[in-house]
Amino acid sequence: MGDRYGPRLVGRSPATRADVRGKRIAIPGPLTSAYLALRLYEPDFQPIPTPFDEIEDRVAEGEVDMGLLIHEGQLTFAERGLHLVVDLGEWWFSGTGLPLPLGGNVVRKDLGAELTSKISKHLRASIAYGLEHRTKALDHAMQYARGLDRAKADTFVGMYVNDWTLDYGDRGRAAVKLFLERGVEAGIINRPVSVEFVED
Repeated sequence: MGDRYGPRLVGRSPATRADVRGKRIAIPGPLTSAYLALRLYEPDFQPIPTPFDEIEDRVAEGEVDMGLLIHEGQLTFAERGLHLVVDLGEWWFSGTGLPLPLGGNVVRKDLGAELTSKISKHLRASIAYGLEHRTKALDHAMQYARGLDRAKADTFVGMYVNDWTLDYGDRGRAAVKLFLERGVEAGIINRPVSVEFVED
């Protein structure tokens, strides 16, 4: 969950929402929550699927007009001389009052209630352990930090591994449902989605 933060659309120069229309935008993939959020923000643009860790480079080098940043690029884009167009988590919150769903774990229903509950319980315990042992977890994560210093890596981890990760709560569940409903209403998702949350 992105609680007033999320994927960030950036460009080589300052831009407004109107400037996004029709642009070539590097996206991390067409089946990502980041792409869905951007299409809800502005449906008319040319998506250029790009490996997420190359998006800043493609924007900086002028291969695309703008880029949709996820992962550590959300914290480092200004160092590359790029400008924020919109933080989609803040945009979503301003219109809904809810956090922006950015990912989740899913499990096949045909595994049955007992096994899915057991899986959920173990996932929750793993996340809780990481949160309770944050320093050691960050030590481990630093090998994947792709150039972030420890302070920025800690900030990034805190953005996406937190109490929302342990339990969406009522607001988080409402956010997931609304996000998918908006996607269906906009024709981005081609059929209604019924979300069921596993309780452990």
